[in-house]
Amino acid sequence: MKQSEGGAARNLTWYLIVFAALGLTAFHLYTAGISMFGAWIQRDIHLIFILVLAFLIFPARKQGKQDHLTPVDAVFILAAVASGLYILIYYQDIVMRAGAYTTTDIFFGVLMLITLLEAARRATGWVMVIIAGAFLLYAFLGPYVPGILGHKGYTLKRIVSQMYLSTEGVYGVPLGVSADYIFLFIFLTSMLERLGMGAFLLNLAMALMGRFAGGPAKVAVVASGFMGSISGSAVANVVGTGSFTIPLMKRNGYQAHFAGAVEACASSGGQLMPPIMGAAAFIIAEFLNIPYIAVVGAAIIPAFLFYSTVLFGVHFEACRLGLRGLPKSELPSARAVLKEGWHYLIPLILLVYFLAVVQYSPIRAGFY
Repeated sequence: MKQSEGGAARNLTWYLIVFAALGLTAFHLYTAGISMFGAWIQRDIHLIFILVLAFLIFPARKQGKQDHLTPVDAVFILAAVASGLYILIYYQDIVMRAGAYTTTDIFFGVLMLITLLEAARRATGWVMVIIAGAFLLYAFLGPYVPGILGHKGYTLKRIVSQMYLSTEGVYGVPLGVSADYIFLFIFLTSMLERLGMGAFLLNLAMALMGRFAGGPAKVAVVASGFMGSISGSAVANVVGTGSFTIPLMKRNGYQAHFAGAVEACASSGGQLMPPIMGAAAFIIAEFLNIPYIAVVGAAIIPAFLFYSTVLFGVHFEACRLGLRGLPKSELPSARAVLKEGWHYLIPLILLVYFLAVVQYSPIRAGFY
């Protein structure tokens, strides 16, 4: 009986995750391709879905397993939905009486802040929560801080209204970048990887670099650069390429710590690789009010220099250790790899075309 109940609970949680993920995807595809909402509403709906998914996916305790929905999870999900829906329902009213905030406004604002801090704790640990909590306390305790860092202090109403009832706090530029750009590009890269683009890029790197001295390490660097062009996430890059390249480097004669360092370094540079860069690139474009394609263009030379430097490093290490390339029999043919997977390059070419030539916004380019 207990197993059946646990299985039902797990199934329910899984279905809730799928439902929320599909809803988030449908929302972003609709707003990217058909009609986008105002900035505040767009960010609010995005945040509701993200918070719900956070409480469904991440357990309350680090050592726990999120195989069923607990009462605590349900309470936080309801709090996230309620505080988000409050903005959606009373948006016009809040705008019309800007500055004259009610007790209900403040209540839902406090609820949102607590919910956000708990979601951050579950997803990233205590560091982010402690930093955010310290700055919130600083806003309250300013009169008691000595020296030039002291200030008159802010009331709870002022803090909550700034954080929750405007587009300068929780609903500021970073959330706007996530709601407008980042999700679409993550969705695009996830689809490409699921369709086999990661394997194609890895095989292409093997064909191009495997025969040279210290080939496996150079394959790791080039493969990470290729993967970085479709994913701005260093973690995803390591997972996608490191599981293959690190054992290959160790087998070729590299020490384990050097193999791990090469993969970590090369994968971190993926955030610099155009055309799909890390989240920071979108934030730069938003803050500086410049086209995303301008950031992409500015990153080409730094990305080239970064990966050239890493390649030189692994080459010198290979020469020092006397390591040779992989046997030709173990390497795929570059011509065969391109012939079999050339179609994987079409989305990237179209993305650059839409951004640079047609000059679509990143939202529309990502949608197409």
